[in-house]
Amino acid sequence: MNKTIIRPLVYNDFPQWLPLWDGNNLGQRNEAVTSQTWERLSDPENTQVNGLCIVRGDEMMGIVHYILHPTTGQINPVCYMQDVYIAPAHRRKGLAKKLVEDVVRIGEKEKWGRMYWLTPNDNIEARALYRSLGIKLDFSFYVLPIGGA
Repeated sequence: MNKTIIRPLVYNDFPQWLPLWDGNNLGQRNEAVTSQTWERLSDPENTQVNGLCIVRGDEMMGIVHYILHPTTGQINPVCYMQDVYIAPAHRRKGLAKKLVEDVVRIGEKEKWGRMYWLTPNDNIEARALYRSLGIKLDFSFYVLPIGGA
């Protein structure tokens, strides 16, 4: 019986990562963004954009990406957790929670100032998980696209 493990994404993971990335993005793939994202995630020298996967045997079942950055109000870096995604066939098995908990363990070890994330209001399953892990703040979130691709 194969054991479920969580590990960092590596360059050779691309073929299994890509369908999970596409699922996370609801099939809306921007090739330039996808290429740049994978380059950042699989670069062992990169310390800001990181990714983990949860694997059983040869099958990648889910991913999480997280971004470390400085901020005001904290000395240590903070973590923006992004792109938590579990393949549909593996949902409701606690895998997303395991991925998030692993990111938390990394943060504790590296002494991050805090971790934060966003989820759509209509994502009921994700919100239930996140309520069990974090504190919901009552803020409005705004986005202003600026130039760039």
